[in-house]
Amino acid sequence: MSVSPKQLAEELQIFGLDCEEALIEKLVELCVQYGQNEEGMVSELIAFCTSTRKDGLTSEVLNSFEHEFLSKRLSKARHSACKDTGHAGVRDIVSIQELYPFSISTPETPLTKRSVSTRSPHQLLSPSSFSPSATPSQKYNSRSNRGEVVTSFGSAQGVSWSGRGGAGNINLKVLGCPEALTGSYKSMFQKLPDIREVLTYKIEELGSELKEHYKIEVFTPLLAPAQEPVTLLGQIGCDSNGKLNNKSVILEGDREHSSGAQIPVDLSELKEYSLFPGQVVIMEGINTTGRKLVATKLYEVHNPQSSVLDFEQTMVLVACGPYTTSDSITYDPLLDLIAVINHDRPDVCILFGPFLDAKHEQVENCLLTSPFEDVFKQCLRTIIEGTRSSGSHLVFVPSLRDVHHEPVYPQPPFSYSDLSREDKKQVHFVSEPCSLSINGVIFGLTSTDLLFHLGAEEISSSSGTSDRFSRIFKHILTQRSYYPLYPPQEDMAIDYETFYVYAQLPVTPDIFIIPSELRYFVKDVLGCVCVNPGRLTKGQVGGTFARLYIRRLVADGTKRQSPCVAAQVIRI
Repeated sequence: MSVSPKQLAEELQIFGLDCEEALIEKLVELCVQYGQNEEGMVSELIAFCTSTRKDGLTSEVLNSFEHEFLSKRLSKARHSACKDTGHAGVRDIVSIQELYPFSISTPETPLTKRSVSTRSPHQLLSPSSFSPSATPSQKYNSRSNRGEVVTSFGSAQGVSWSGRGGAGNINLKVLGCPEALTGSYKSMFQKLPDIREVLTYKIEELGSELKEHYKIEVFTPLLAPAQEPVTLLGQIGCDSNGKLNNKSVILEGDREHSSGAQIPVDLSELKEYSLFPGQVVIMEGINTTGRKLVATKLYEVHNPQSSVLDFEQTMVLVACGPYTTSDSITYDPLLDLIAVINHDRPDVCILFGPFLDAKHEQVENCLLTSPFEDVFKQCLRTIIEGTRSSGSHLVFVPSLRDVHHEPVYPQPPFSYSDLSREDKKQVHFVSEPCSLSINGVIFGLTSTDLLFHLGAEEISSSSGTSDRFSRIFKHILTQRSYYPLYPPQEDMAIDYETFYVYAQLPVTPDIFIIPSELRYFVKDVLGCVCVNPGRLTKGQVGGTFARLYIRRLVADGTKRQSPCVAAQVIRI
């Protein structure tokens, strides 16, 4: 075929590119080799440069263009494309859009629209578009335990683990205390007195309710000597910078009764206790000198209950990132999860971040060729379009490990402006943490690994067998906070004024989802079913996800019952 160097140069000048003669000659060779006309080749080249964020046209860029796109895809597709349409440029832009779907602007044509809407999840999420090393994980693909149920809860036997794909009456509502976090906010400028104010409010609020619940007449100031037993209100702290132990416990008093004073606590007389820094407690004991409290009793914090409304039986699927293995960026685990969603058609899917993990090797080493946000949007679009046929409602919860998102706690919801009108009815973006009502059933959702954080700081003593996970969950529920630990872990950037408004637990949830690096489990704690679904990947191997079956129960009046009647944790 005949190719005009002059026309190639004119096509490039349309996009403001003036090339050296050697580069024009190279383009002529590529046109002849791959059967492209001048307009089609330049269209492909510009689309490639746009999608890979390459500035200018050099010999290195042309080499990348040839090896990363032309030799892999165009040589196979050009014959069928030319037969289907006489407009090679439009068809070729569609083919590169399949490879780089998140960053190419092309004229709206029926062919372009049809190509995008019918692509499979594998076509939507092409790792080669944002990573030079997109080799699938051998360990993950060679796993033999896929679909294995690793733990169950309730009457899982006989349950048909298949939802109605949102066909029933599904009512989702984000709950706030007093309002829900819906957008970004200014952070990174906190004054120590403001943090102290928030912590003081927390002590006083819980103290006031405990005082009323236990009919306590008055709290004694921490430093007031007394020969009789006294009742003190305060917050657990540590007397040094080290880890809390039974010899380093101090009680920090509230402002009203103790002016924020501190006193060491002797735990030797307590047979059972479970304490962590930041925990609000009422202690009874002897303080004869005003310099040390010998604790003899700990009051349990009272927790208000939610009320479950009448609702249809509902299936909920829960999964937490990372959605790639540590040795690959191919998102194969996510594509497998999408296949599960399309097969089981759950009514609601709750998906926790990270979707692009800040701890992934290719992210840490800056090996990706596209902006983090573009990769995230491609991942998001793959989930939304890939599960559209299932009809499931999708709930997205961000993570502090989502590399493109704001790393502050509480974390605002993801922003995604490309949703269609129909998708807006099915797709929900919530904050981290979040209280979510699904047909009146209250879900507590957090992607922060509070189990790991609290477990590392808690000290306990028990006369019998004590379940560590249940103790930690009991603390979370009774302290009425999604993050009661203070001071927080070093990698937690907490904005305490926002935390006070958006990270509280006004009532005990019916179901609490808290993914963790610790072992998966499902437990009933204080009438709340607490679920650690694990992560979808664990290093180089596949991880787990969870599914729950909820329906209304007739209360027997004796104790609180969660509407979660069955749950399973399953290997991907």
